[in-house]
Amino acid sequence: MLLQRKIKILALPALLLASFLMLPRSFAATPAVGDKAADFTLKTLDGQPVSLSELAGHSRVVLIVLRGYPGYQCPYCVRQVRDVIEHAAEFQAARAEVLLVYPGPPDELDQHAKEFLTKQNPLPAGVHLVIDPDYSFTNLYGLRWDAPHETAYPSTFLIEGNQTVVFRKVSHGHGDRTSSTEILAELKQAR
Repeated sequence: MLLQRKIKILALPALLLASFLMLPRSFAATPAVGDKAADFTLKTLDGQPVSLSELAGHSRVVLIVLRGYPGYQCPYCVRQVRDVIEHAAEFQAARAEVLLVYPGPPDELDQHAKEFLTKQNPLPAGVHLVIDPDYSFTNLYGLRWDAPHETAYPSTFLIEGNQTVVFRKVSHGHGDRTSSTEILAELKQAR
């Protein structure tokens, strides 16, 4: 009887550990250079789905994660998107589609994204803005900046046609953004 009790006591931690290891993970690692970027589908402001695999199937993808709507329109995001728009023809010449991800709380995120685009609208060909109202993409890529007045870490990824990440920059501050000039230089190197 005493031996059985000792076995049960010793087996309990092993069972708990095994159960924990079998649980699905709710967190993800941010893709590194050389990793295959996980596929996702988000919607544009007019409700059209855009998936990474679809874009990457016919062009290179510049994936830019904005702060979206953390309670206000981020001036650094506005500046970064304006820079992308000014260089849109160069991105097209480099056979790259630019995908801007705008995360935030779901309440009125589409309205906030429309506000964000008022000075940039319409977006040029090859530049797409999608919203992430439930943080599904942000969490999938391990980019959730879970702090008051934050949404996602501003990030830039260059993804080649087979969905391989060839460039990555994740900023842990507001202003440390990748410029279009830097991205275009990476696109030239990645050929």
